[in-house]
Amino acid sequence: MRRALGLLGLLLASGAGAADLDDLLRVLAQARTREVRGVAQVTVNFPPRTPPTRAANRLPTLPVRPALLARNFNVVRVGPELQVGRTVTRYDLTPKAGSAARWVVWVDQAWNLPLAFEERGADGAVARRALFTKVNPSPVKAAVKVPAVPRGLGAAVARALPGLRLPPGFTPVALRPAGNRWEVTLSDGLNTLALVTAARDVQAAPGVASRRVGAAFVWLTGNLPAADLTAALSGVQQVRPAELGTFFADLSSNP
Repeated sequence: MRRALGLLGLLLASGAGAADLDDLLRVLAQARTREVRGVAQVTVNFPPRTPPTRAANRLPTLPVRPALLARNFNVVRVGPELQVGRTVTRYDLTPKAGSAARWVVWVDQAWNLPLAFEERGADGAVARRALFTKVNPSPVKAAVKVPAVPRGLGAAVARALPGLRLPPGFTPVALRPAGNRWEVTLSDGLNTLALVTAARDVQAAPGVASRRVGAAFVWLTGNLPAADLTAALSGVQQVRPAELGTFFADLSSNP
């Protein structure tokens, strides 16, 4: 009997978590076509900025990849709470594996749009926080596009950097050439990392790992513990940029 009740509890909890995830994904989908405007404060502690806090009239766009978010995060709804005098629902997003940052998103219950968000690293430190101190009477139209992931990019990156071990949940979603180097954006649905190959090393800093491979350097930067960034690069033995040639050709023909 106890076992049956325990299984029932697990099923109910799983169902609630799935419903919370679905509700949040609907919010984030709507945020691509409508947004709140007003007076906002945006604080960025990682990567460090001077000054860390700036004023804005809207929240920064979250780099959401819905399918990856659904695969890599547990989502729990909490509330109601208050933000800028309005009733909101809080969504807590926790990575299912690894040490990626966790997030909180506060959603206006009437508008079904974000009013605030916060990113915290594995050590609990606030990396980013954005919130409204005043909102306009109603949302406005927005147009946020989520670029498609180039087909075959993940396999091409694996061939270009044999031995690369991507942190749990992260996958290549975009490629950008920059002079004599190239940069791959890795995403777990909400957090992003930059994977770069270049002829020169990068300056040491929090959230940066690098490895020399022959005459080239490979960097990995983002809000992960130093040990995780270093481990991801530790097995890389070769740099083969020619494996990404097809993708560079596509970028050149579609600027």
